[in-house]
Amino acid sequence: MRRAVVIGAAGQIGRPAVEALARDGWEVTAASRGAGRDESWPDGVRARRLDREDDAALSELIGDGCDLVVDMVAYGARHARQLTALADRIGSAVVVSSVMVYEDGQGRGFETMSEPDGCPRYPVPIPEDQPTIAPGDATYSTGKAALERELLAAGDRLPTTVLRPGAVHGPHSPLPRELYFVKRNLDGRRRRVLAFRGESRFHPSAARNLAELIRLAAARPGSRVLNACDPQPPTVSEIGAAVDAVMGVETETVLVDGPAPSPSVGSSPWSAELPVVFDMAAAERELGYRPVVSYPDALPETVEWLTRRLSGQDWKEAFPTLARVYPDLFDYAAEDAWFAA
Repeated sequence: MRRAVVIGAAGQIGRPAVEALARDGWEVTAASRGAGRDESWPDGVRARRLDREDDAALSELIGDGCDLVVDMVAYGARHARQLTALADRIGSAVVVSSVMVYEDGQGRGFETMSEPDGCPRYPVPIPEDQPTIAPGDATYSTGKAALERELLAAGDRLPTTVLRPGAVHGPHSPLPRELYFVKRNLDGRRRRVLAFRGESRFHPSAARNLAELIRLAAARPGSRVLNACDPQPPTVSEIGAAVDAVMGVETETVLVDGPAPSPSVGSSPWSAELPVVFDMAAAERELGYRPVVSYPDALPETVEWLTRRLSGQDWKEAFPTLARVYPDLFDYAAEDAWFAA
């Protein structure tokens, strides 16, 4: 039986990836910091505790060898070298990166969006050969770029499929953008504001679709980079309407022609002046990828999970990463003052 080691198995992408590999006939070792299990995993999946920063522990986990390593949490050149140092004991790898490595050819990328004239002007859709930012260790994006370059340079020793997801969605997310609409509905807010006429598009990636890409890449080893996104990306207005439909509510959406009136009014986690959409032709061509779920079809389980997580606790306690990245999501007083004016 083919043996796979999944690092970061208890996370948002790791859970469905372990399930997909196990049901595809792989003998899976699911490694995470807490050695957690998911109820969807078959009984044969072995959960193991792993500190991703411990070189010796990772080497011990790989043991005499495995056919596949799937790494959800690799970041930076050090983690890449950690994997390539074990290349003689690993058949191939699938490593999750991010679309945040892309720049527009003029030095603008995701991390310049808040700067004057910093909004990147990407082609629509963005192909995998779009320029990427310089590697480094200063930011999340530069660290992912460094990870990619190290792995691809060692492709002759360790064939690695690098996946670049967009806005990942699904249960167990540390950054659940859908909370922007779900919490407003739960709080009885029946009017909302969206910048750029609600037409912003930031391509989503369902965790279940990522799991399918991982399953396909595991069966077709190679050194490659692939975008890893859903079918047609919805606008932010369409996302809000889809959440309303799942929750059975009606909401009035007030559309602003340009940017958000303030950081706490009309600025959703998807709001950007220009579309950010990714080309999925390479994944279809190289892996035979077909999405297993659309955004609307994946939404009910996300809404149900978010509703349960919010029960009895403040949203910032339930989702500290989201609160750190988007601290002004629910400033209802500012919204009401804007409506009144």
